[in-house]
Amino acid sequence: LKEDDKNQIVITKKTERSLRQKSLEEIFKNLKKGGLGSHKTPHTGKGLERQPETRKWNPGSDIGQIDSVGTMLNMLNHSTIDNIDLHEDDITVFDTDHYTSVSTVLLIDISHSMILYGEDRITPAKKVAMALSELILTSYAKDSLDIIVFGNEAWEISINDLPYLKVGPYHTNTLQGLERARHLLQRKKFSNKQIFMITDGKPSCMIENGRFYKNSFGLDRKIVNKVLDEAVKCRREQIPITTFMIASDPYLQSFVREMTEANKGKAYFASLDDLGGYIFEDYIQNRRKNVK
Repeated sequence: LKEDDKNQIVITKKTERSLRQKSLEEIFKNLKKGGLGSHKTPHTGKGLERQPETRKWNPGSDIGQIDSVGTMLNMLNHSTIDNIDLHEDDITVFDTDHYTSVSTVLLIDISHSMILYGEDRITPAKKVAMALSELILTSYAKDSLDIIVFGNEAWEISINDLPYLKVGPYHTNTLQGLERARHLLQRKKFSNKQIFMITDGKPSCMIENGRFYKNSFGLDRKIVNKVLDEAVKCRREQIPITTFMIASDPYLQSFVREMTEANKGKAYFASLDDLGGYIFEDYIQNRRKNVK
């Protein structure tokens, strides 16, 4: 700890890094313990991972991925002892997955409901954000991660701000959060872009004609429809939204499903304990694409 220019006690850079590393270790420890089953770890080497499926060889295929056994069997099907003849069509190669760079925006809900009813939801969200940032900084240096928080309004924060993140007396302006995320990703030169959103509540606020329009009662279709329109815009720009919903209210989950359908994205209805596991599973899987 140290004092800043305003004589306030703040965390040192070394401590910030230590907190991110600890969060990362905790989440991967929980992944192993929880046995979610689909976590895939990047391999060393060329960044390629061989799959059991094979396909016909074509010019440009990596000769290091040739299926020698399958190729030999294909050749023997039309060869004799006196005439062993290898045809180009006999050659098969293994499919491979490789890892691709991704630009991610992490949206974090900091509305008042994140600490309501005696349940602290902001601390797990903050821990996941610190761990995800550490993963990208240390293992996926070519990726980018930006963080946007949203309450009555939405704004960007830096990774260094995460330990100090708190909720406020805010409504939930999901619309502006998604808008800012989409506009930020428009400036990125990545072919793969995505939005991860951690939230526990319905959209209850938006800005209309320069003024706040708020409604905390039920699902206001005026606000919801604007959010759905934004989800469609993201889909058209090939920006999938993955929502991590940490509330169990049926009508809130219904809204998330509606938004997910509009965006053709994904939604996870996660407990606070499972939140980190789901996000890391999804992040690493989204970095993979099949090489044909």
